[in-house]
Amino acid sequence: MLFDPRPKERREEIFDREKELESILNGMNEYPISLIIGIRRVGKSSLLKVALNEYSGIGIYMDTRRLYSAGSGSISSAMLVDEITRILLGKGRVGFLRGIKVEEINLLGLHLKPRESTWVDVLDRLEQFGRKTGKKVVIAFDEAQYLRFFGSRGGKDFLAGVAYAYDSLPNISFVFTGSEVGLLHDFVGIDDYSSPLYGRISEEIEIRAFPRELSEEFLRRGFAEVGVKVPEDEIRRAVDELDGIPGWLVEFGFNYWKKGSFEKAIETTMNRAKAMIKEELFELEKRSPRYALILKAISIGLSRWSQIKDYVEAKGGPITNARLNSLLVNLEKMGWIKKENGRYHIIDPVVEKVIKED
Repeated sequence: MLFDPRPKERREEIFDREKELESILNGMNEYPISLIIGIRRVGKSSLLKVALNEYSGIGIYMDTRRLYSAGSGSISSAMLVDEITRILLGKGRVGFLRGIKVEEINLLGLHLKPRESTWVDVLDRLEQFGRKTGKKVVIAFDEAQYLRFFGSRGGKDFLAGVAYAYDSLPNISFVFTGSEVGLLHDFVGIDDYSSPLYGRISEEIEIRAFPRELSEEFLRRGFAEVGVKVPEDEIRRAVDELDGIPGWLVEFGFNYWKKGSFEKAIETTMNRAKAMIKEELFELEKRSPRYALILKAISIGLSRWSQIKDYVEAKGGPITNARLNSLLVNLEKMGWIKKENGRYHIIDPVVEKVIKED
């Protein structure tokens, strides 16, 4: 169902993403490393889960945000080994296993002791596992930029394990998704000489928001599925408010279906958006309170660098040019803003509206 608010796991639940889905499956089959990028709530997790369910080999899915949260801001090797072991035994808290049964795992003797095993030990065992079953293994990390909190060297030990598998373990490949696109690129470091993965070949698939026509058609299809007739002008108004980001369109469609009113659906969707975005902003402000000031400035139309600087200094005190530049670059890397023709804008219009009205 298109309006199911949970991440999708089957192809028939996905709307107009055939090309992207086939690209992800091709990446899993042909490349040792694949990156799936796109802004928040655009549908990366759903596409990844659908692809893993259709993958011909063995797929292991992990949500690294949950690992990061469970580790109170850090991810240890023991924690990662423990979670992979749980997934393989059908007890995973942050992921799932596809392509093989738990009984087969037990028969093949894949035994890991989290306190005694390392990330590289896991990879070696999974390579042996792949050879025994005659299947390749894909390990997928959703929101993988959080892996920079793995260990004490900014995730370098994790990446060293990936580089080892890339060079020596042909039955293993990796998929990384990221909403903080620049941070994911920086973390993986394909183009960074200091990264263990420097120069490695990878596939990159970008998931974009729907254009207006597809956004309207998505809502029409979703309402048809649940047997609700919605006036065309309300569909157009919804897209005016929410743009083409599937996560918000699903929220609106679900709420309209349940509440039977455009106004109530928009209100409920925006209230939900406010709660989610404020939580994200709270985490952002932990890094620097000036991030919120910059976003506020841009949301009220102060889109040029000099205007942003004036606003930030008026509200938060003096800031050097270098520091402001650094914060703007970070916001771009984290997928909050984009610079075009010398002006900054907030990528997600719902985020912009929430910040502007706050």
